[in-house]
Amino acid sequence: MVSLLTRLFIENSEDVRNPATRQAYGMLSGALGIGFNVLLCAAKFVVGAVSNSIAITADALNNLSDAGTSVITLIGFKLAGKRADTDHPYGHGRIEYIAGLIVSFFIVLVGVELAKSSLDKVLHPSFAAPNAFTFIVLALSVLIKFYMFVYNRAIAKKVDSAAIDATAADSLSDALITAAVLACMALARFTHIQADGYCGLLISLFILYAGFKAAVSVINPLLGQPPKKEFVQQIEAIVMSQPPIVGVHDLMVHDYGPGRLVISLHAEVPATADILVAHDAVDNVEKRLRRDLNCVAVIHMDPIATDDEQTAILHKKISEAVKAIDPSITLHDFRIVQGPSHTNVIFDAVVPYASKLADDEVKKRIASLVSVIDDTLYAVVDIDRDYAQQEV
Repeated sequence: MVSLLTRLFIENSEDVRNPATRQAYGMLSGALGIGFNVLLCAAKFVVGAVSNSIAITADALNNLSDAGTSVITLIGFKLAGKRADTDHPYGHGRIEYIAGLIVSFFIVLVGVELAKSSLDKVLHPSFAAPNAFTFIVLALSVLIKFYMFVYNRAIAKKVDSAAIDATAADSLSDALITAAVLACMALARFTHIQADGYCGLLISLFILYAGFKAAVSVINPLLGQPPKKEFVQQIEAIVMSQPPIVGVHDLMVHDYGPGRLVISLHAEVPATADILVAHDAVDNVEKRLRRDLNCVAVIHMDPIATDDEQTAILHKKISEAVKAIDPSITLHDFRIVQGPSHTNVIFDAVVPYASKLADDEVKKRIASLVSVIDDTLYAVVDIDRDYAQQEV
């Protein structure tokens, strides 16, 4: 069915780099999610009321919260395609995160209320024996939710969407939850063991967990999180593919919502390179990053000494020495200034956020290591933090 709807409603469905195509896939996923979840919610409410089952009613409310999540997916992809304006020059993509945060609060509220009802059901059990219609509805629900998992996973993979991929994972979890409710109903019918309240309590705890997880998933990009490892590798590969660029550092990625990325970085070029040639290379990199990764790039050009043997030797020695402080520390903007009694070794050290050492302590340790190499060397160090710490 999804393949048919794709052919009918999405033009150029294979051109997933096109923002309009990506938006259409997101809206299709959201619309189908709303339809399926509202249908399942209504059916389970009826069955839950007839069988007096808190577990089925809890599962129905879980589907209702999923419908709300699908609404957010729909709205989010719609607004992500809205053009930037004077008041919002970076676009409106972060509205998706804000709306998701609001929905996550409602999911948590639903979970709290269900936990209270389920606890009351545990303390005061009452249950009507489930009929064949109840089993049919729950079994169909498992199949529908599994189908939603399959098509959402396929769409997420096609358009590289974390939001749709999360929806797919949620659909699979829902299928397992409904299967657990079905098992609970079968247990009650054939053994007369009343596990309904306990099952409802279990589902409410899952909804609470899903609500908190949803909140964290949107709070992180709002606060600022590191880019994924693959994305950093793609950026570095594009930059390094353009001669005379010989190195990359100080990469920063700013997320203004899906499809709204702004990156900045320093590109190292030989100090002897023709400035017009180097500038042209940087321009080409910026254009390619926009074309291939759909992100705006600002690149600072750093000249470095590549043909000075003494600088190269010292750079290698000090780079190896600082590994004793933290193997992840890297050096850049390395240069030396010689004087009559001592030589200044000037560089920036990139320290990962995982390091527990304060900047001043790192500077002191590096200076000590440099003096061990040669007591006429004086380290002038600036500490950078790795803003593009790779998220796996």
